[in-house]
Amino acid sequence: MKSGFISLIGRTNAGKSTLINSLLEEKIALVSHKQNATRRKIKAIVMQDDNQLIFIDTPGLHESKASFNQLLIQSALKAMKDCDVIVFVASVFDEVSDYEKFLTLKPQIPHLVVLNKVDLAKNEEVLQKLSEYAKFSGDFQAIVPYSARQKSYKKALLDAIVKLLPKHEHFYDPAFLTPSSQKELFRDFILESLYENLSEELPYCSEVLMQSVKEKANLFVIHAQIITDTNSHKAMIIGKEGATLRRIGQKARIKIENLTQKKVLLKLFVVVKKAWQKDEKFAKQMLGYEE
Repeated sequence: MKSGFISLIGRTNAGKSTLINSLLEEKIALVSHKQNATRRKIKAIVMQDDNQLIFIDTPGLHESKASFNQLLIQSALKAMKDCDVIVFVASVFDEVSDYEKFLTLKPQIPHLVVLNKVDLAKNEEVLQKLSEYAKFSGDFQAIVPYSARQKSYKKALLDAIVKLLPKHEHFYDPAFLTPSSQKELFRDFILESLYENLSEELPYCSEVLMQSVKEKANLFVIHAQIITDTNSHKAMIIGKEGATLRRIGQKARIKIENLTQKKVLLKLFVVVKKAWQKDEKFAKQMLGYEE
């Protein structure tokens, strides 16, 4: 029996969250085409025979001097040290320069490369990309093509990771999908709905603060605040006669109901906190940041 922690590392939009959801065959990780969508580390428990793999979805590696984004980068770098295996996730369409930048961080943990989204590429494109990575074969333990859409790739990836894990008893009940709290998952579903319903830039000025989650026999009652930085952004989130906010709430409610298989009463409120991204203490609180 083997058990261990696997940190998913890669640039923003490499497909880390989609990969987690596909391995788990359940949606728990926030997915968006917009950069820096993942803000908090989410853990997902995947069983492979009697082996337990605990995947950690981390914020994407990127270059930024903004204090909030610096915290995201620190969170990802910390995850590279607090694990048993690193999985570097790259789209088959990405340049290998992203991997070269990863190597400059001098990872001390064994790692493998996942070449993601291969179902969207031609065979010759996949082979070309594999040949480009061949010169780094002394750095990684394995390189594994992957498609979140095709389950046939799943076993090969899990088998490659299990080879690198230590022998250990299970850390969690194998029946669990994630040790992350319901509040954390619900918050990210609301944030994902913000991303889906607002313009390109606006979501980066917004966060979600969970106020209360009450579980009844067949119902979750959830109160949450959407934090944004200006009154004009607040007006955009609410929309004409509250239409945008209702749409955000409806989509988030459906996501939560799909996960919990219970009815959800979701109440959202929009609050202005000017320059919240520059308030390091508040930003750490929002990110669940650990010193």
